[in-house]
Amino acid sequence: MNGTRVVDVGGVKIGGDNPVVVQSMTNTATEDVERTLRQVRGLVERGCELVRVAVPDSTAGKALPKIVKNSPVPIIADIHYSPELAFMALEAGVDKLRLNPGNITEEEAIGDIAKEARARAIPIRVGVNSGSLDREIVEEFGRSAEAMVVSAEREIALLKREGFEDIVVSLKSSEVNTTIEANEIFSERYDYPLHLGVTEAGGGRSGLVKSSIGIGALLQRGIGDTIRVSLTADPREEVAAAYDILRSLGLRDRGMDLVSCPTCGRTQVEVEEIGRQLEERLGDLEDPVRVALMGCSVNGIGEAGSSDIGVVGTARGGVLYVNGEQEELISAATTEAVVDRLESRIRNYLKNGE
Repeated sequence: MNGTRVVDVGGVKIGGDNPVVVQSMTNTATEDVERTLRQVRGLVERGCELVRVAVPDSTAGKALPKIVKNSPVPIIADIHYSPELAFMALEAGVDKLRLNPGNITEEEAIGDIAKEARARAIPIRVGVNSGSLDREIVEEFGRSAEAMVVSAEREIALLKREGFEDIVVSLKSSEVNTTIEANEIFSERYDYPLHLGVTEAGGGRSGLVKSSIGIGALLQRGIGDTIRVSLTADPREEVAAAYDILRSLGLRDRGMDLVSCPTCGRTQVEVEEIGRQLEERLGDLEDPVRVALMGCSVNGIGEAGSSDIGVVGTARGGVLYVNGEQEELISAATTEAVVDRLESRIRNYLKNGE
Protein backbone atom coordinates (compact mmCIF):
# COMPACT_ATOMS: atom_id res chain seq x y z
CA MET A 1 0.00 0.00 0.00
CA ASN A 2 1.39 3.40 0.98
CA GLY A 3 4.18 2.65 3.45
CA THR A 4 2.39 3.84 6.58
CA ARG A 5 3.50 2.83 10.04
CA VAL A 6 1.70 -0.07 11.74
CA VAL A 7 -0.74 0.40 14.63
CA ASP A 8 -1.94 -2.63 16.59
CA VAL A 9 -5.57 -2.44 17.69
CA GLY A 10 -6.26 -5.36 19.97
CA GLY A 11 -4.30 -7.70 17.70
CA VAL A 12 -5.68 -6.27 14.45
CA LYS A 13 -2.88 -4.50 12.62
CA ILE A 14 -3.62 -1.32 10.66
CA GLY A 15 -1.12 0.10 8.19
CA GLY A 16 2.09 -1.05 6.58
CA ASP A 17 1.64 -4.02 4.27
CA ASN A 18 -1.37 -5.34 6.18
CA PRO A 19 -4.71 -5.78 4.37
CA VAL A 20 -7.15 -2.89 4.50
CA VAL A 21 -9.15 -3.43 7.70
CA VAL A 22 -12.97 -3.31 7.61
CA GLN A 23 -14.79 -1.65 10.47
CA SER A 24 -18.23 -0.37 11.38
CA MET A 25 -20.11 1.16 14.29
CA THR A 26 -23.08 0.00 16.32
CA ASN A 27 -26.23 2.12 16.34
CA THR A 28 -27.67 0.65 19.53
CA ALA A 29 -27.81 2.39 22.89
CA THR A 30 -24.44 1.30 24.26
CA GLU A 31 -25.80 0.83 27.75
CA ASP A 32 -28.08 -1.89 26.35
CA VAL A 33 -25.24 -4.36 26.59
CA GLU A 34 -26.97 -7.45 25.26
CA ARG A 35 -28.43 -5.65 22.24
CA THR A 36 -25.11 -3.99 21.51
CA LEU A 37 -23.23 -7.28 21.71
CA ARG A 38 -25.84 -8.92 19.50
CA GLN A 39 -25.22 -6.25 16.87
CA VAL A 40 -21.45 -6.62 17.24
CA ARG A 41 -21.75 -10.36 16.58
CA GLY A 42 -23.94 -9.67 13.56
CA LEU A 43 -21.28 -7.35 12.18
CA VAL A 44 -18.58 -9.93 12.78
CA GLU A 45 -20.61 -12.55 10.89
CA ARG A 46 -20.42 -10.23 7.86
CA GLY A 47 -16.65 -9.89 8.21
CA CYS A 48 -16.27 -6.78 10.35
CA GLU A 49 -12.86 -6.69 12.04
CA LEU A 50 -13.16 -3.67 14.35
CA VAL A 51 -16.33 -2.26 15.93
CA ARG A 52 -16.80 1.23 17.34
CA VAL A 53 -19.40 2.07 19.98
CA ALA A 54 -20.70 5.48 21.02
CA VAL A 55 -19.91 6.70 24.53
CA PRO A 56 -22.12 9.78 24.92
CA ASP A 57 -22.35 9.65 28.72
CA SER A 58 -21.24 7.82 31.84
CA THR A 59 -24.09 5.33 31.57
CA ALA A 60 -22.66 4.14 28.29
CA GLY A 61 -19.16 4.26 29.77
CA LYS A 62 -20.16 1.92 32.58
CA ALA A 63 -21.33 -0.64 30.02
CA LEU A 64 -17.94 -0.79 28.27
CA PRO A 65 -16.18 -3.38 30.49
CA LYS A 66 -18.81 -6.02 29.77
CA ILE A 67 -18.92 -5.18 26.08
CA VAL A 68 -15.13 -5.35 25.78
CA LYS A 69 -14.99 -8.62 27.69
CA ASN A 70 -17.61 -10.34 25.55
CA SER A 71 -16.91 -8.89 22.11
CA PRO A 72 -15.37 -11.25 19.52
CA VAL A 73 -13.43 -8.33 17.97
CA PRO A 74 -11.60 -5.27 19.31
CA ILE A 75 -13.83 -2.45 20.54
CA ILE A 76 -13.22 1.23 19.82
CA ALA A 77 -14.74 3.90 22.05
CA ASP A 78 -16.13 6.96 20.25
CA ILE A 79 -15.49 9.98 22.48
CA HIS A 80 -16.77 13.53 22.05
CA TYR A 81 -16.74 16.61 24.32
CA SER A 82 -15.85 14.91 27.60
CA PRO A 83 -12.27 13.93 28.57
CA GLU A 84 -13.73 12.09 31.55
CA LEU A 85 -15.43 9.64 29.21
CA ALA A 86 -12.10 8.96 27.52
CA PHE A 87 -10.62 7.96 30.88
CA MET A 88 -13.62 5.72 31.60
CA ALA A 89 -13.10 3.99 28.26
CA LEU A 90 -9.39 3.51 28.87
CA GLU A 91 -10.05 2.03 32.29
CA ALA A 92 -12.68 -0.27 30.75
CA GLY A 93 -10.00 -1.78 28.54
CA VAL A 94 -11.16 -0.64 25.11
CA ASP A 95 -8.76 -1.41 22.30
CA LYS A 96 -8.71 2.08 20.79
CA LEU A 97 -10.03 5.59 21.39
CA ARG A 98 -11.53 7.87 18.78
CA LEU A 99 -11.11 11.51 19.74
CA ASN A 100 -12.62 14.42 17.81
CA PRO A 101 -10.19 17.37 17.91
CA GLY A 102 -13.08 19.67 17.09
CA ASN A 103 -14.84 19.16 20.40
CA ILE A 104 -12.13 18.14 22.86
CA THR A 105 -9.85 21.14 22.67
CA GLU A 106 -8.29 21.58 26.12
CA GLU A 107 -4.58 20.96 25.66
CA GLU A 108 -4.04 19.76 29.21
CA ALA A 109 -6.88 17.24 28.94
CA ILE A 110 -5.58 15.92 25.63
CA GLY A 111 -2.14 15.55 27.14
CA ASP A 112 -3.52 13.64 30.13
CA ILE A 113 -5.46 11.30 27.83
CA ALA A 114 -2.29 10.69 25.81
CA LYS A 115 -0.32 9.83 28.97
CA GLU A 116 -2.94 7.33 30.11
CA ALA A 117 -3.34 5.78 26.65
CA ARG A 118 0.42 5.44 26.32
CA ALA A 119 0.66 3.74 29.71
CA ARG A 120 -1.99 1.25 28.63
CA ALA A 121 -0.67 0.87 25.04
CA ILE A 122 -4.04 1.85 23.60
CA PRO A 123 -4.01 3.62 20.20
CA ILE A 124 -5.89 6.82 19.47
CA ARG A 125 -7.64 7.77 16.25
CA VAL A 126 -7.60 11.48 15.59
CA GLY A 127 -11.02 11.64 13.95
CA VAL A 128 -11.48 14.91 12.06
CA ASN A 129 -14.91 15.72 10.61
CA SER A 130 -15.48 18.85 8.52
CA GLY A 131 -18.80 19.43 10.28
CA SER A 132 -17.27 19.67 13.75
CA LEU A 133 -14.05 21.60 13.23
CA ASP A 134 -12.83 23.95 15.93
CA ARG A 135 -14.26 27.44 15.42
CA GLU A 136 -10.83 29.06 15.26
CA ILE A 137 -9.81 26.77 12.39
CA VAL A 138 -13.05 27.41 10.52
CA GLU A 139 -12.58 31.16 10.84
CA GLU A 140 -9.11 30.92 9.30
CA PHE A 141 -9.51 28.15 6.72
CA GLY A 142 -13.24 27.57 6.29
CA ARG A 143 -14.44 23.97 6.13
CA SER A 144 -11.82 23.10 3.55
CA ALA A 145 -9.52 20.14 3.05
CA GLU A 146 -6.62 22.17 4.42
CA ALA A 147 -8.67 23.03 7.52
CA MET A 148 -9.18 19.32 8.18
CA VAL A 149 -5.48 18.61 7.83
CA VAL A 150 -4.58 21.51 10.14
CA SER A 151 -7.01 20.15 12.74
CA ALA A 152 -5.32 16.76 12.62
CA GLU A 153 -1.86 18.29 12.74
CA ARG A 154 -2.60 20.28 15.87
CA GLU A 155 -3.99 17.24 17.67
CA ILE A 156 -1.06 15.07 16.63
CA ALA A 157 1.34 17.69 17.97
CA LEU A 158 -0.38 17.59 21.37
CA LEU A 159 -0.21 13.79 21.47
CA LYS A 160 3.44 13.71 20.41
CA ARG A 161 4.27 16.24 23.12
CA GLU A 162 3.52 13.43 25.57
CA GLY A 163 5.55 10.91 23.59
CA PHE A 164 2.43 9.33 22.12
CA GLU A 165 2.83 8.02 18.55
CA ASP A 166 0.30 5.16 18.34
CA ILE A 167 -1.95 7.24 16.10
CA VAL A 168 -4.47 6.60 13.33
CA VAL A 169 -6.00 9.57 11.51
CA SER A 170 -9.28 10.10 9.70
CA LEU A 171 -10.26 13.12 7.63
CA LYS A 172 -13.92 12.90 6.68
CA SER A 173 -16.34 15.25 4.98
CA SER A 174 -19.80 14.78 3.57
CA GLU A 175 -18.32 16.28 0.38
CA VAL A 176 -16.55 13.59 -1.62
CA ASN A 177 -13.98 15.89 -3.25
CA THR A 178 -13.08 17.50 0.07
CA THR A 179 -12.58 14.08 1.65
CA ILE A 180 -10.31 12.98 -1.19
CA GLU A 181 -8.28 16.18 -1.16
CA ALA A 182 -7.76 16.17 2.60
CA ASN A 183 -6.50 12.60 2.62
CA GLU A 184 -4.21 13.24 -0.33
CA ILE A 185 -2.66 16.25 1.39
CA PHE A 186 -2.19 14.39 4.66
CA SER A 187 -0.70 11.27 3.08
CA GLU A 188 1.95 13.37 1.36
CA ARG A 189 3.08 14.84 4.70
CA TYR A 190 2.78 11.96 7.19
CA ASP A 191 3.04 8.20 7.49
CA TYR A 192 0.29 7.70 10.07
CA PRO A 193 -2.23 5.08 8.91
CA LEU A 194 -5.42 6.56 7.50
CA HIS A 195 -8.99 5.53 8.28
CA LEU A 196 -11.11 6.32 5.22
CA GLY A 197 -14.77 7.19 4.91
CA VAL A 198 -17.22 9.75 3.57
CA THR A 199 -19.11 10.95 6.61
CA GLU A 200 -22.89 11.38 6.54
CA ALA A 201 -22.95 9.85 3.05
CA GLY A 202 -26.64 9.04 3.41
CA GLY A 203 -28.56 5.87 2.75
CA GLY A 204 -29.46 3.74 -0.24
CA ARG A 205 -28.03 4.54 -3.65
CA SER A 206 -26.69 7.98 -2.71
CA GLY A 207 -24.71 6.71 0.27
CA LEU A 208 -23.23 3.81 -1.65
CA VAL A 209 -22.21 5.98 -4.60
CA LYS A 210 -20.57 8.69 -2.48
CA SER A 211 -18.74 6.16 -0.32
CA SER A 212 -17.59 4.06 -3.25
CA ILE A 213 -16.20 7.05 -5.12
CA GLY A 214 -14.56 8.70 -2.11
CA ILE A 215 -13.06 5.58 -0.58
CA GLY A 216 -12.35 3.87 -3.89
CA ALA A 217 -10.54 6.84 -5.42
CA LEU A 218 -8.16 7.01 -2.47
CA LEU A 219 -7.55 3.27 -2.26
CA GLN A 220 -6.82 3.24 -5.98
CA ARG A 221 -4.03 5.75 -5.29
CA GLY A 222 -2.63 3.56 -2.52
CA ILE A 223 -4.02 5.78 0.24
CA GLY A 224 -5.89 4.23 3.15
CA ASP A 225 -5.39 1.46 5.69
CA THR A 226 -8.83 0.90 7.19
CA ILE A 227 -12.32 1.87 6.04
CA ARG A 228 -15.80 2.44 7.31
CA VAL A 229 -18.63 2.90 4.84
CA SER A 230 -20.98 5.28 6.68
CA LEU A 231 -24.55 4.52 5.65
CA THR A 232 -27.94 5.45 7.06
CA ALA A 233 -28.80 1.76 7.22
CA ASP A 234 -28.30 -1.47 9.11
CA PRO A 235 -24.58 -1.45 9.97
CA ARG A 236 -24.22 -4.89 8.38
CA GLU A 237 -24.82 -3.18 5.05
CA GLU A 238 -21.76 -1.03 5.72
CA VAL A 239 -19.60 -4.14 6.03
CA ALA A 240 -21.01 -5.71 2.87
CA ALA A 241 -20.39 -2.48 0.95
CA ALA A 242 -16.85 -2.25 2.31
CA TYR A 243 -15.99 -5.67 0.98
CA ASP A 244 -17.62 -4.87 -2.35
CA ILE A 245 -15.36 -1.82 -2.66
CA LEU A 246 -12.26 -3.76 -1.67
CA ARG A 247 -13.10 -6.67 -3.96
CA SER A 248 -13.68 -4.35 -6.90
CA LEU A 249 -10.16 -2.98 -6.44
CA GLY A 250 -8.58 -6.40 -5.92
CA LEU A 251 -7.62 -5.59 -2.32
CA ARG A 252 -9.71 -8.09 -0.32
CA ASP A 253 -11.86 -11.04 -1.31
CA ARG A 254 -14.55 -12.39 0.99
CA GLY A 255 -17.87 -14.09 0.41
CA MET A 256 -19.95 -14.00 -2.74
CA ASP A 257 -18.94 -11.89 -5.71
CA LEU A 258 -22.24 -11.69 -7.59
CA VAL A 259 -22.09 -11.00 -11.30
CA SER A 260 -25.58 -10.36 -12.68
CA CYS A 261 -26.96 -8.86 -15.84
CA PRO A 262 -29.03 -5.64 -15.90
CA THR A 263 -31.93 -7.61 -17.47
CA CYS A 264 -33.75 -6.85 -20.71
CA GLY A 265 -36.51 -8.30 -22.89
CA ARG A 266 -34.52 -11.52 -23.33
CA THR A 267 -34.45 -12.30 -19.57
CA GLN A 268 -35.75 -15.78 -18.75
CA VAL A 269 -35.25 -15.93 -14.95
CA GLU A 270 -36.00 -13.52 -12.09
CA VAL A 271 -32.48 -12.14 -11.92
CA GLU A 272 -33.16 -9.22 -9.58
CA GLU A 273 -35.12 -11.15 -6.96
CA ILE A 274 -32.87 -14.21 -7.03
CA GLY A 275 -29.83 -11.99 -6.60
CA ARG A 276 -31.39 -10.02 -3.75
CA GLN A 277 -32.30 -13.18 -1.85
CA LEU A 278 -28.90 -14.77 -2.42
CA GLU A 279 -27.09 -11.71 -1.08
CA GLU A 280 -29.36 -11.68 1.96
CA ARG A 281 -28.92 -15.38 2.70
CA LEU A 282 -25.20 -15.69 1.97
CA GLY A 283 -23.92 -12.63 3.81
CA ASP A 284 -22.19 -14.89 6.34
CA LEU A 285 -19.88 -16.55 3.79
CA GLU A 286 -16.19 -16.11 4.52
CA ASP A 287 -14.54 -17.94 1.63
CA PRO A 288 -14.67 -16.18 -1.74
CA VAL A 289 -16.94 -17.52 -4.46
CA ARG A 290 -17.85 -15.95 -7.81
CA VAL A 291 -21.48 -16.45 -8.79
CA ALA A 292 -22.90 -15.39 -12.17
CA LEU A 293 -26.64 -14.85 -12.49
CA MET A 294 -27.50 -14.16 -16.11
CA GLY A 295 -30.92 -13.71 -17.70
CA CYS A 296 -30.13 -15.19 -21.12
CA SER A 297 -27.39 -16.89 -23.12
CA VAL A 298 -25.98 -13.83 -24.94
CA ASN A 299 -23.32 -13.06 -22.33
CA GLY A 300 -24.59 -15.63 -19.87
CA ILE A 301 -22.69 -18.65 -21.11
CA GLY A 302 -19.38 -16.80 -21.05
CA GLU A 303 -19.94 -15.30 -17.60
CA ALA A 304 -21.27 -18.53 -16.10
CA GLY A 305 -18.46 -20.50 -17.70
CA SER A 306 -15.80 -18.28 -16.13
CA SER A 307 -17.40 -18.24 -12.65
CA ASP A 308 -17.35 -20.81 -9.88
CA ILE A 309 -21.11 -21.16 -10.11
CA GLY A 310 -23.46 -19.65 -12.67
CA VAL A 311 -27.06 -19.72 -13.79
CA VAL A 312 -28.14 -18.88 -17.33
CA GLY A 313 -31.79 -18.27 -18.10
CA THR A 314 -33.41 -20.28 -20.90
CA ALA A 315 -36.99 -20.91 -21.99
CA ARG A 316 -36.88 -24.15 -19.99
CA GLY A 317 -35.54 -22.59 -16.81
CA GLY A 318 -32.14 -21.80 -15.36
CA VAL A 319 -29.16 -23.86 -16.50
CA LEU A 320 -26.71 -24.34 -13.62
CA TYR A 321 -22.97 -24.20 -14.35
CA VAL A 322 -20.30 -25.33 -11.91
CA ASN A 323 -16.63 -24.72 -12.69
CA GLY A 324 -17.57 -23.87 -16.25
CA GLU A 325 -19.51 -27.07 -16.91
CA GLN A 326 -23.28 -27.50 -17.23
CA GLU A 327 -24.54 -29.43 -14.23
CA GLU A 328 -28.35 -29.38 -14.26
CA LEU A 329 -31.51 -27.56 -15.29
CA ILE A 330 -33.20 -25.76 -12.42
CA SER A 331 -36.86 -25.79 -13.42
CA ALA A 332 -38.42 -25.15 -10.01
CA ALA A 333 -41.84 -23.52 -9.98
CA THR A 334 -41.00 -20.59 -7.69
CA THR A 335 -38.17 -18.09 -7.35
CA GLU A 336 -37.71 -19.10 -3.71
CA ALA A 337 -37.19 -22.72 -4.75
CA VAL A 338 -34.52 -21.60 -7.22
CA VAL A 339 -32.80 -19.60 -4.49
CA ASP A 340 -33.00 -22.60 -2.14
CA ARG A 341 -31.26 -24.77 -4.71
CA LEU A 342 -28.59 -22.17 -5.46
CA GLU A 343 -27.88 -21.47 -1.79
CA SER A 344 -27.48 -25.18 -1.12
CA ARG A 345 -25.21 -25.66 -4.15
CA ILE A 346 -23.03 -22.67 -3.30
CA ARG A 347 -22.56 -23.74 0.31
CA ASN A 348 -21.77 -27.30 -0.78
CA TYR A 349 -19.30 -25.97 -3.34
CA LEU A 350 -17.43 -24.01 -0.69
CA LYS A 351 -17.50 -26.91 1.75
CA ASN A 352 -16.28 -29.58 -0.66
CA GLY A 353 -14.55 -27.55 -3.36
CA GLU A 354 -16.71 -28.97 -6.12
